[in-house]
Amino acid sequence: MFNANESEPLRSLFPLSVAQAADHRVAAQIYEGLVGLDQGDLSIQPRLAESWTVDATGTQYTFVIRRGVRFHDDPCFPDGLGREVTAHDMVHCLTAVATPGELNQLDWLLRDHVVGANAHFAAVAAGNASAGVEGIKALDDHTLQVTLASPWAGFLQVLAHQGCWIYPPELVEHYGREARWHPVGTGPFRVRSFTRGSLLVLERHPQYWGTDEHGNRLPFLDGVKYTFVVDKEKELDAFLDGRLSIVYEVPVGRTGLLDSAQALGFEVQAVPGLSVQFYGFNVRHRLFQDIRVRQAFSLAIDRRWLVDSVLFGLGVPADRGVVPPGFEGYPYERVPRVQFDPQRARELLAEAGFPGGRGSPTVHLQVNNNGFGYVRVAEAVQTMLWENLGVRVVTSVLPGDQHFTAIETGRADFWREGWILDHPDPENVLALFQGSLVPLDTAAPSYLNSTRYRNAVFDSLFHRAQRSSGTEHLRLLAEAEARLMSDACVLPLYHERSIRLVQPWVRDLPINGMEYRDLRAVWYDPMARSGR
Repeated sequence: MFNANESEPLRSLFPLSVAQAADHRVAAQIYEGLVGLDQGDLSIQPRLAESWTVDATGTQYTFVIRRGVRFHDDPCFPDGLGREVTAHDMVHCLTAVATPGELNQLDWLLRDHVVGANAHFAAVAAGNASAGVEGIKALDDHTLQVTLASPWAGFLQVLAHQGCWIYPPELVEHYGREARWHPVGTGPFRVRSFTRGSLLVLERHPQYWGTDEHGNRLPFLDGVKYTFVVDKEKELDAFLDGRLSIVYEVPVGRTGLLDSAQALGFEVQAVPGLSVQFYGFNVRHRLFQDIRVRQAFSLAIDRRWLVDSVLFGLGVPADRGVVPPGFEGYPYERVPRVQFDPQRARELLAEAGFPGGRGSPTVHLQVNNNGFGYVRVAEAVQTMLWENLGVRVVTSVLPGDQHFTAIETGRADFWREGWILDHPDPENVLALFQGSLVPLDTAAPSYLNSTRYRNAVFDSLFHRAQRSSGTEHLRLLAEAEARLMSDACVLPLYHERSIRLVQPWVRDLPINGMEYRDLRAVWYDPMARSGR
């Protein structure tokens, strides 16, 4: 049994509303899409589609669906037994991505790309009948065809996204909105028992289709057990006692353990993280309506000191924006560097009418308490804003679920947020700031674009980038990012290094910058385990 802990509470295990890292790490063991990511290099690999072809225009993809794949057994089926997956299930799930609904937080994923996706969305949103998405068709039970409005370089990467994971239509028909807590997929593991907030046990899917390169049936593990202890100190203690197979994000106060971990017999895995930590501004707050105030806040924060002294070097300052470093060919230099300049910050604040912070209302900074260094970073930022600007900041620490609900519903003024990329393209993190994600009803939740940023120039550059490839794709994204940074609606802080400790008996679990986990081929070395 593979044992892991998630310190962040789960918010959903339904593909279309998986938006948090913990949700993804768990649900990725239960669901699959047409294609998936290699856990080592994040390249595209076949999953439920065993092969595919693309026509000469680069717009029509034809997928051959793997035969004999079965959904997990579940009461949502009339006889409780999982049935075989067909191309019609793919049509249903991909159409659902483009359909507005309570369970769908990812309706932007195929918008403007798949032929008929926008028309279908508009019809359903208006309460009218729709025949579905024109560009998504089952040619027969084992052949799926998807037609794009124009070539899209990132299409296969998006098909690996959780929003395109496949589930049976019976799931939502049977459970309704509670489908979030009754995951049924085709993945290597299925749910055996689940007590929300306490324990989730997955067991091997006995009819799983996958094999390794030698023809051995996957998965190798009997099951996976998740606990949900919020305290990272207790989580690390459980790992050191051998009760957890892995621990991700060592508590800031105990990072010294990383230096001695190998001597203790543990494996230390580390790569540059494809992630960003940032603070968001509520631009409806009277203080943050003024761009000069937002710019002053950004200039008043010493990111290098945060990384070196608060995070003990386990990060990289985000001094050029939100896109993580490491993307080959991305023109980072097109995004202006943000310098630590407290003098200029004070000048901007004075120009905005708050010289020395006088007259400024108290700012409430909201963070959650279950991540690497979140509270310590907030305390340091609070001190910097007081010492450099004279602005009084009060920090509120909330449990993760309450924190994100307050952000999404617009009840936070200044808050911590982060993003681990869902697929390895700068487009993925910049997608958070599309104006189309912001609901017209200001009282409605805004799930991904939590800052409710809307800018026509940014949107135009971003959408042009989506329709381009290669150097042009990256150039347009960098120009969009430069526009986002000039508007100062977010305050990038740092990019984390992805670091985890793994027990010496765990084999074939490579790390990647997205912390994407695929436990299909993981196995335990009994010799190594008996030696501890």
